[in-house]
Amino acid sequence: MGGMDELAGVLEAVGPRLRTLRRNRRITLADLSATTGISESTLSRLESGRRRANLELLLPLARAYGVPLDDLVGAPPTGDPRVHMRPVHLHGRTFIPLTRRAGGVQAYKMIIPGRREPVEPDPQTHEGYEWLYVLDGRLRMVLGEQDLVLSPGEVAEFDTHLPHWFDAAGSTAVELLILFGKQGERAHVRARPA
Repeated sequence: MGGMDELAGVLEAVGPRLRTLRRNRRITLADLSATTGISESTLSRLESGRRRANLELLLPLARAYGVPLDDLVGAPPTGDPRVHMRPVHLHGRTFIPLTRRAGGVQAYKMIIPGRREPVEPDPQTHEGYEWLYVLDGRLRMVLGEQDLVLSPGEVAEFDTHLPHWFDAAGSTAVELLILFGKQGERAHVRARPA
């Protein structure tokens, strides 16, 4: 494959890669447009391959997703084992991706700022399965009919078809680890040594 053919192949693969990344993170075109300043129609054309990728489009997308530009264009790996993830800020929360492979279980560290006034829960449902571990602070979690407060070291796991919502349980920020998998894909976590 010549240089120009290889370049064309890389550019053609960008759209599907961007669509997969956005869908895996459950981000709408409208949210991505608001975050990047790129119109929804341009984002849609880019994902479908009707718009050619360029740096003006890819740099804001890499920043919004918190991934290196190399990940968006499928550059060959350099052999460096370090994962360079950048935080993503969405709806007042900070998400730090801890994995970067497409598909499979995705891991995030999430930081939710504290609240002076309690917020009215707005439970949502979606495809998937979630496992979370509270690192610091207290997490209020509404899961179905249950209204719980989790403290550091506590774990919750649930099918995301069950209406769920969570937020800081007071004025102190809460930090948690989240593993998210597609429907039927549960995290296998060993509670004690074998």
